[in-house]
Amino acid sequence: MNNASNNRRNFIKSLAVIGTGILSGHTLSACSSGRGIAASGEERYKIAVCDWMILKRQKLSAFALANEINADGIELDMGGLGDRDTFDSKLGDPAVREEFLAEAKKQGVGISSIAMSGFYAQSFAERPTVPQMVQDTVDTMKGMGVKVAYLPLGVPSDLVKHPELRPAIVERLRMAGTKAQEIGGVIAVETALDAAGEVELLKEVDSPGVKICFNFANAIKNGKDIPSELETLGASNIAEIHCSNTDGELIENDPALDMPSIKKTLDKIGWSGWLIIERSRDTDDVHNVRANYGGNVAYMKSVFQR
Repeated sequence: MNNASNNRRNFIKSLAVIGTGILSGHTLSACSSGRGIAASGEERYKIAVCDWMILKRQKLSAFALANEINADGIELDMGGLGDRDTFDSKLGDPAVREEFLAEAKKQGVGISSIAMSGFYAQSFAERPTVPQMVQDTVDTMKGMGVKVAYLPLGVPSDLVKHPELRPAIVERLRMAGTKAQEIGGVIAVETALDAAGEVELLKEVDSPGVKICFNFANAIKNGKDIPSELETLGASNIAEIHCSNTDGELIENDPALDMPSIKKTLDKIGWSGWLIIERSRDTDDVHNVRANYGGNVAYMKSVFQR
């Protein structure tokens, strides 16, 4: 058994690894620009988890749990949508934002991005109050010193299944990109398109405030080679990466995820930033947050922060 495997197994057994050398959320957000830097793996790549997937959506305790499982950061969600005009978010209150920032600093855990996960199930193309939702997100980003907002175009706005929605989505992405630019930020949009299609979409949107959140699970679902897709996109078009697959097994045990090869490609194209673990849970123990996310974080660090 090699040392990396030993360390990961010891981590899962103890669930008490404490992170070291973790930067503040304000400093880490600058790493999400997609620009390459001459740095060690620990400085170049940061590993985060989604607060809603570790069952801590907009909870202060997300930071302590992230620290416990040795994650460098969390992707902080804006909350659910339902039939509301905007997200069910506590983060519009400056006092609450300060509480979150203080806890992040205390735990040594950064904030990779602010997520609009409500759009997994709601239509970015058609909801009438989308401009308000985007503005609320950008205001939260500004108040928390975070430069990236994650925007998934879920089933209702799937550009492969609903190409007729493309003009509306392009227009709204331009609007969102303009708002993000006003605070020096960027919208990281996740689509169902392949990398070539995402490059074309970015050209059509034509906004430096819109880049791609590349999701490994989407590439796998579409039968695409992840390293090739990353090269097609190019470092300058990638704001952040969701680096897991759908649920089934941990990242380390998933034959569809060749992380050493993926790291080699990211090094080659000169990308740096946040690698965010969304799923890749062991379905035999799917509710064990610490084992699933702790194991995945430990493995990702053994590959990307050597």
